[in-house]
Amino acid sequence: MAPTLTPSSTPRRRGRTGDRSLVPLDSRLRGKDEFSNRREARVCMAVIGAPHGVHGRMRVKTFTEDRMAIGGYGALEDEAGERRFELRVTGETKGEGMVIAQISGITDRASAETLRGLRLYAPRAVLPETAEDEFYHADLVGLAAVLENGARLGTVIAVHDFGAGDVLEIAPQKGQPVLVPFTRAAVPVVDVAGGKLVLDPPAGLLDAPRQKQAEPV
Repeated sequence: MAPTLTPSSTPRRRGRTGDRSLVPLDSRLRGKDEFSNRREARVCMAVIGAPHGVHGRMRVKTFTEDRMAIGGYGALEDEAGERRFELRVTGETKGEGMVIAQISGITDRASAETLRGLRLYAPRAVLPETAEDEFYHADLVGLAAVLENGARLGTVIAVHDFGAGDVLEIAPQKGQPVLVPFTRAAVPVVDVAGGKLVLDPPAGLLDAPRQKQAEPV
């Protein structure tokens, strides 16, 4: 069995090499304290695409297990948390996770154009609980990344899928970010409640300078 990672509302497992992620990632950690309270973390639920017609309807890329369920999460907010939008799904359209939706307050094509590319978020707390060894992206971003000897490497700042499985981007206290495959072999321990994950990276993945940068937790 391979370990599950979830950026939005579809829990996923840590994979073996070659396992493919089907769900896009959450936004990066943008501030030191943004994810300090894990229950208050936000999850990217959708991205608004191009207008559809002249009455304000939009193409929307959803990251929910059931694309038609995106309207059931209540009002979603923009990345800054300053604006809130309710979505009413009016139909499906071509493309993975794509729907046509009417967005509150948007009644014409010109207004719809202003929202193109907007990412919409919901609180982590509104999402279903995960099964054992399943994780949302929001659960992982912000965790401390430590080596098996207890030395701290850095902090998880993003989760990526470049086509061969999920990868954690870890920012060390000094130096360039490190990419570590999110597999059971490379990440044997994920302790969300404890605020950390333990790495056993493949040989040669971490060069000598980065090993020296790791500091005891």
